[in-house]
Amino acid sequence: MLTQDITLTETHLPTTTEPRNPGMPLDLDWVARVQANTSAIERRCATLPGRRSVKKEHQAAWLLKAITLIDLTTLSGDDTARRVQRLCAKGRNPVRADILAALGMDQIHTGAICVYHEMVETAVAALAGSGIPVAAVSTGFPAGLSPFHLRVAEIKESVAAGAAEIDIVISRRHVLSGNWQALYDEMSEFRAACGEAHVKAILATGELGTLRNVARASLVCMMAGADFIKTSTGKESVNATLPVSLTMIRAIRDYYSETGFRVGYKPAGGISKAKDAITYLALIKDELGDRWLQPDMFRFGASSLLNDIERQLEHYVSGAYSATYRHAMG
Repeated sequence: MLTQDITLTETHLPTTTEPRNPGMPLDLDWVARVQANTSAIERRCATLPGRRSVKKEHQAAWLLKAITLIDLTTLSGDDTARRVQRLCAKGRNPVRADILAALGMDQIHTGAICVYHEMVETAVAALAGSGIPVAAVSTGFPAGLSPFHLRVAEIKESVAAGAAEIDIVISRRHVLSGNWQALYDEMSEFRAACGEAHVKAILATGELGTLRNVARASLVCMMAGADFIKTSTGKESVNATLPVSLTMIRAIRDYYSETGFRVGYKPAGGISKAKDAITYLALIKDELGDRWLQPDMFRFGASSLLNDIERQLEHYVSGAYSATYRHAMG
């Protein structure tokens, strides 16, 4: 059970340095063997929330852990420099000082700040000295349908501006048509353009049709050198779900078993409640183990999730829920 696996003093342990996934030649035979038993996956996920509930101080500890794994995100057409600066301030200090003091905790911070390319330099400046990386969405996000050379150039521009992580979107048509070579080649070029910056491959799983497609696309992106695989842009009609997550993390587990290289996982879109965050962490712990419960191996793509977590922490400390405006993003 989760309740015996983490305490308030263990929520932000140092991350172990992990060798980066170098990728491998495309193995079409392995891809063809990949299947997904949809009914079994859905049954497994349906039972998870009830079997993995945590209470009291253990719940508080897991919620603090979840905060350190959030890519705090703003991806709106009306983003301004001031909004991004406020978001970065929240990333540096995601929980009110009085709540942390009551929990006996030092200050923690979020896993990253995620923005459009236009706001990368603003975020980098606002986060200077914090150790929080800036992630930039790229490659014609969210549709990924701009000219290919412009998508590659966009990656390079964001890296030059200071982004340490690049969230790219794959071409969904390659998956839907079963053109795995094209997906592999595309992902390989994106990885090369990132250089030392880590690359998260967004599969847009809500648009891939089947869990088998999700599993195969996950594998191909890892073969091409993805550091993370990510569910969604947050702009699709269906974003992160537990069945999609189980499918993707089992692909990660199989890839690790075969190659010895760990690849990270990022569910994004639609995760806004603290209880859902704990369910996802339970799934990761069950399927991949504790090593994946660190910021270099797992992230939530979220904005409103932090607000609900902070409210739950205040409830644990005070016994009462506070209004959402008391936990503003900046």
